[in-house]
Amino acid sequence: MIPRLLLLLAAVSPTLACGDEPVTTIGLIEEMIDFDRLCETPTHPYKTLQFTSTDRRSRTPGGPDWFANSDGFGGAPIPPFEKVLKAPGEDGVGEYLIADVEGPGAIVRTWTADINGRIRVEIDGADEPIFEGPAEQFLHRPYDSFAGQSGIAAATLQGAFYQRDAAYCPLPFGRRCRIVWIGDRNRVHFYYVQIRKYLSEEVVVEPFRPTDLSESKQRIEQVAAVLKDPDENHRLEGSGTHEIDVRLEPGERRQALLVEGPAALERLTLSVQADNEVDALRQTVMLVSFDGWTNAQVQSPVGDFFAAAPGINPFVSLPFTVRDDGRMTCRYVAPFKESARIEFHNRGDQPVRILGNARTRTRRWDDDRSMHFYARWRVLHDIATPPPFDVPFLMAMGRGRYVGTASLLMNTARGVHPSGTWWGEGDEKVYVDGDESPSWFGTGSEDYYNYAWSADDIFSFPFAGQPRNDGPANRGFVTNYRFHFLDDQPFNDRLAFTMELLSNHSVEGLSYACQAYHYGRPGMIDDHRPITSEDVRPPRLPAPWTPLAEFGSEDATFFEPEQLISDKAAQLASERGGLWSAGRLLTWRPTAVGDTLRLTFPVQEAAAYEVRVGLAVDARAGMVSAKLDDEPFGFGDPQEALRTAASRRTMLRASASDEVSLSQGDHELVLRYEGNGRGVEPFVGIDFLWLQPR
Repeated sequence: MIPRLLLLLAAVSPTLACGDEPVTTIGLIEEMIDFDRLCETPTHPYKTLQFTSTDRRSRTPGGPDWFANSDGFGGAPIPPFEKVLKAPGEDGVGEYLIADVEGPGAIVRTWTADINGRIRVEIDGADEPIFEGPAEQFLHRPYDSFAGQSGIAAATLQGAFYQRDAAYCPLPFGRRCRIVWIGDRNRVHFYYVQIRKYLSEEVVVEPFRPTDLSESKQRIEQVAAVLKDPDENHRLEGSGTHEIDVRLEPGERRQALLVEGPAALERLTLSVQADNEVDALRQTVMLVSFDGWTNAQVQSPVGDFFAAAPGINPFVSLPFTVRDDGRMTCRYVAPFKESARIEFHNRGDQPVRILGNARTRTRRWDDDRSMHFYARWRVLHDIATPPPFDVPFLMAMGRGRYVGTASLLMNTARGVHPSGTWWGEGDEKVYVDGDESPSWFGTGSEDYYNYAWSADDIFSFPFAGQPRNDGPANRGFVTNYRFHFLDDQPFNDRLAFTMELLSNHSVEGLSYACQAYHYGRPGMIDDHRPITSEDVRPPRLPAPWTPLAEFGSEDATFFEPEQLISDKAAQLASERGGLWSAGRLLTWRPTAVGDTLRLTFPVQEAAAYEVRVGLAVDARAGMVSAKLDDEPFGFGDPQEALRTAASRRTMLRASASDEVSLSQGDHELVLRYEGNGRGVEPFVGIDFLWLQPR
């Protein structure tokens, strides 16, 4: 735990960012946890630029090649860079310009899925580059080259400055930043570099020096502590606590809280009680109106507002926390001049109770710079894809600042492999002010959300995460979030945020809910429309479904486990639901560690195969090991047992498999129960067996 006296950075005063203070490395690092800064128009106006390996054929919105997807895989028809500086030699290696930004600014975010070659970063015309080395190191871990000299432990940076496949390591410059990649463009070379470009040449920026880290070591450690555990280490300044306890009958809308200003909401914590919690979290709409606005600035289902819907899916980020016990907390600061009103509308068919509290503090409203907090939610149901299209998250006119996004999908794909269920090949496209083409044009939805390769694991970081992904692979309910603090996007006239929906497969009945978080000056307007009862219909996966042998599961055979079990002594039953193949899950309840269940499956032709099992992952499940034809078969590692336990979540995961040679005829896979260590009743859920020739 960090002593409270040290947490001076956890709530940076807005006044400290004002005046003629120069932009510095540590000042930018402090912005990573500065909620108050987001509430006002920038002291030094800037635009966040984005340089990526996106397909350069995508030039005209809606025109030919608008959804072209050769964006870093290698061999693109047009080199995905600003300029070719040196044509490739016989070894295939050339030099390419990633970015050349003149004037004051700072690198604020980098990312890669995979990249070969080297990167050279030149700042302010210095004789020596600030970085020259492996491209992967710079894009994933920019501070590693300097941290060793600073005394900052690697563990301090990991999970705070380095978040999954992205890095938030500000590198300010005063006059110019030039980034060059030296590599083979016919090999994989995905990249993002985001640069804050100050719009006035008068802004004073102290360029990055490696000694910046050592000189600010203690303050950097404090920022990292807040990023990793904001519940413990983010200091609240206010003392006003307002309790919320409201009961709603079906169809009822009621005010839960009214607070007078000038002030600011600095923390909102809620929980929802109902017989069907999942439905209530989607069907209870929260409306927060500041300063008497007729059209509430915050309009969202309660669960979706906290970026983890549907249901309670625990995670910790900088602005949001969702706990196992159902408590959900928001830390975005929401200032108001005269009043803040919180209402709830029960659009479901069951009674609902909402409990919680709002923490407020006195905060001056600046008529020239202060902004209201917005959270806009919308959904598109019953989508069929292809063809791809741009999903609109927000279209706003006026002055404001974009600070966060969540995608909350019901993916009805019938594949079982990531390449057969992947929904997010599409790029984010962000238009700012006078843009005719996007300022931000990405390389894939997961790349925007800081991960890569359609990963299906559950993860959360301060600025990005995937708190829900049902499976198998990317099927089912999937939620991704990303919050913009250092890499926020101010706008003076307009902002349009869209995300391509581009899947690797044909899908019908997909639902895509969008959550956009932003701030706006009074007078800003957007394209939000009222939330309807149809919008918030109960989240249900269509059932039954059966796995498809396509893409990564091409030529596979799928067996329902009921077809393969002849052991009459086993305690077997079924559970129903849209998550499971054929609408049912075979449940096995062993009586003790060491109990086994035998599955006999036929092989039509002798060959090399992979053998996978679809298993339920939830709070009841335990550990399972396996043997195939009396040989150890550890789901990709013969010495390992597969863990299938998850708190508060129910998921379906297909096990890994080594390649095995199987003869024609029957073969036997024996599952062995290895316990759960949690004192719950033994349980193993088996959904399908997946046999695929290699």
